[in-house]
This record gives sequence, C-alpha cells and structure tokens, in this order.
Amino acid sequence: MTLNRAVAAAMVEGPATGLALLEGLDKRLAGHHRLDAVRAHLLEMDGDREAAIAHYRTAARRTTSVAERDYLLMRAAALTSGNR
Repeated sequence: MTLNRAVAAAMVEGPATGLALLEGLDKRLAGHHRLDAVRAHLLEMDGDREAAIAHYRTAARRTTSVAERDYLLMRAAALTSGNR
C-alpha cells in the first residue's frame, strides 16, 4: 500500500476511502511529513477543516524542504481564513 494508492482511491471512491487506506500506513510511515500532508489533503476534501489544518501544520514541521514547508503552511492558513 502506498500514499499514491490512497490518493487514487480517494479520487475515485471519495476521501473517506483514501483516509481509511492511510490507516494501514501509520506504522510504516510514522513521522514522515508526506503521510501528514496527504492526510491533510484528504481531510480537506472530506470537509474536516480543523483536522486538515492540524495535519498541514504537522507536515510543515516535519519537512526539511523550505518550499514544501511554505506550501503546507499556506494551505493551513487558507483553511484558517476560510479560503480554499
């Protein structure tokens, strides 16, 4: 199971399906920023803004890429201010 598969499933079957698939990756990818980033995106798609914001911020703290960090923080800020 990969992050890509969870995203693909979410696009076809809805974000809840993708989120369920991510649960199987929690142990394998614990602490990896991409797991939090994907979870944030799927939570945003599912309408859970607060959880999405939290995961975008966690992913931003965990990444070593400045560009990725800035993007993730921008997504969190957009949800915080009510913009998408």
